[in-house]
Amino acid sequence: MKYRGTAFFYARLCGCVLFFLCMGAMASAGPLYIADFPASGLAGWEEKKFQESTSYQLFQLENRQVLLAQSRNTASALIKKVRIDIEKFPFLNWSWRIENRLDTQDERTKYGDDYAARIYVVIDGGIFLWRTRAVNYVWANRAAKGEIWANAFAGKNAQMMALRNRQDPVSTWCVEKRNVYEDLKQVFGTQFHFIDAIAIMTDTDNTHGHAKTYYGDIYFSEK
Repeated sequence: MKYRGTAFFYARLCGCVLFFLCMGAMASAGPLYIADFPASGLAGWEEKKFQESTSYQLFQLENRQVLLAQSRNTASALIKKVRIDIEKFPFLNWSWRIENRLDTQDERTKYGDDYAARIYVVIDGGIFLWRTRAVNYVWANRAAKGEIWANAFAGKNAQMMALRNRQDPVSTWCVEKRNVYEDLKQVFGTQFHFIDAIAIMTDTDNTHGHAKTYYGDIYFSEK
């Protein structure tokens, strides 16, 4: 009788463990924040200059803290090194808002490689190594939405993807959600399991113009 009682106890215990494991597996993990400007500001972000520095600073807009980027003939990026499992967290979420459009004619050329807003997703150690792979989501001017092309400076290692263009309104928040796992597979023809960094960039050095842009929080999610 003691044996049967013990066996029954362990059977119930295993059943409870399996139940909670299943419930844990079914529950969605919370978002992975890359930029939580109200809570952590610019902690963990580093600047990389190409020309003179674009001004990046925290700013209160519409009762929330966001990132304000202002460029006048400048080109620098904010980079955060973070390793993300994009098979588990494939969706990149963010919001952005431009205050003026750039007068770029052809973004495929070096003279037109300026954007009021762009978000890089980077693989293999950063956007400045020749073995890097990056997809660059941009607020373009002339390029059609959904258009993809190789960067004029980095070549096929950095693929540009236009999410917004001159048809979208200024001074209005736009919310984005991209399946990074699928986008990387589409533009490079292979599967990547992890990304290594995220970069924010507003630049006007090639067109010698100016841009004023706001960025909201950036995070990865399962769905």
